[in-house]
Amino acid sequence: MNTAQSALVEAVRATLGEKAVITNRDDIAPWENDWRGRYHGHAPAMLAPRDTAGVAAVLALANAHGVPLVPQGGNTSMVGGATPPADGSALILSLRRLNRIRSLSAQDNLAVAEAGVILADLHDAAARVGRRFPLTLGARGSATIGGLASTNAGGTQVLRFGTMRGLIAGVEAVLPDGTVHDGLVALKKDNRGYDLNQLLIGAEGTLGIITAVTLRLVPAAADRAVAWVGVTDPEAALALLRRLEAQTDTIEGFEIISGDSLARVLEHIPATRSPLAGQHPWHVLIEATVADARAEAPAALLERLLAHAIAAGDVADAVIAANEAQADAFWRIRDSLSEAERAGGPAVQHDISVPVAGMPRFMVDGAAAAEARFPGSHATAFGHLGDGNVHFHVRAPAGSDPARWYAEDAPVVTRFVHDLVVAAGGSISAEHGIGQMKLRELERLSPPARLAAQRAIKGALDPSGIMNPGKLVALASAPRAP
Repeated sequence: MNTAQSALVEAVRATLGEKAVITNRDDIAPWENDWRGRYHGHAPAMLAPRDTAGVAAVLALANAHGVPLVPQGGNTSMVGGATPPADGSALILSLRRLNRIRSLSAQDNLAVAEAGVILADLHDAAARVGRRFPLTLGARGSATIGGLASTNAGGTQVLRFGTMRGLIAGVEAVLPDGTVHDGLVALKKDNRGYDLNQLLIGAEGTLGIITAVTLRLVPAAADRAVAWVGVTDPEAALALLRRLEAQTDTIEGFEIISGDSLARVLEHIPATRSPLAGQHPWHVLIEATVADARAEAPAALLERLLAHAIAAGDVADAVIAANEAQADAFWRIRDSLSEAERAGGPAVQHDISVPVAGMPRFMVDGAAAAEARFPGSHATAFGHLGDGNVHFHVRAPAGSDPARWYAEDAPVVTRFVHDLVVAAGGSISAEHGIGQMKLRELERLSPPARLAAQRAIKGALDPSGIMNPGKLVALASAPRAP
């Protein structure tokens, strides 16, 4: 711990008490590595205030001492966005003690949740009053609201409800100088110039610390139905989505999965089985919900609409989950795709987006192009078809040394894939953010005006450069991805 860090630690201890400072190596070590095990940092101490006032005190002191901070919630970043630098130059700022749901109103359909609230806990609290927060993802048991807001998380319900940005009605945050931005009130009209709330959402903790958000709730689902569908190709899947959208507004999940990806899950994930008896090159997972118990049951609705699609030739086969356990089993397959890919050997995983109309061709042609460019590799894609989000994985050739492949080949593969994405008019980050993993690629591929604006904003709000160094904003000193 250097002199400035020691002075900061002692100042925080004197101001906020012993519980706000953690220096035991065993307690810090689990939070120094990213969820995927790709990034390994070092933090001499972890600061853990319990409320917004405490966060404000920490930032004011950190700014005065010139000590960088890395904000962290559930540490579920997929791009190394919450991992401290390896040189020990930054301390971790843990938001996990800010874990209160300050209010939850069924009448207003709003909840005010602090940054450290775990997503699954918010789901449970909303359900108790007949409401739900319509964003979910595989890490819901550990991901926190502050991190989800700071990365503008997506998930599997974006098709109907949008990303985190669209679900946030207000933001409370502490700026780098320790001042507090209080924007929690959910105003439908507010034209006072630049929207600081929206600027902080998706900023990955580089402009300030989100301490609480006001979230939009929706009525709890009175009924849901989950279907598994076999199709010939992604074009047929998109045609099915458009057919369903034209006849109902109840579809909130529409996931496309390759036959190869399904086979990986069945091979590597225990207690999984194929929902359909036959073999299909592509599969679609569909969820429909209704909030009004008097509406047509979603199972009957899907059965009717899918029967028409089968008759029209858009669908080869389909099954509707008979109960909640089977519905959960279908979703378990989808949630296990990344885990199954990792179990199959070294692979480089890309979270990208392209225009929805071009997603089917990209999934097929992009995979073929990658396999042709890197002989012996295997490329596969799955994702949220309704919003253009593709999870594009390229597996190393059989027998590859993982360490060498990740160090030498994976960066070349990523550049190739990202070039395909940009050529298709897409984005190199759909829902996981930039973090440190994509920092150099963002700098390489972004228009100069965009980079200049990001740097100017960062410099204006964080002139001392203490907020989450080496993440999101592409600077000359940015670390290179492994």
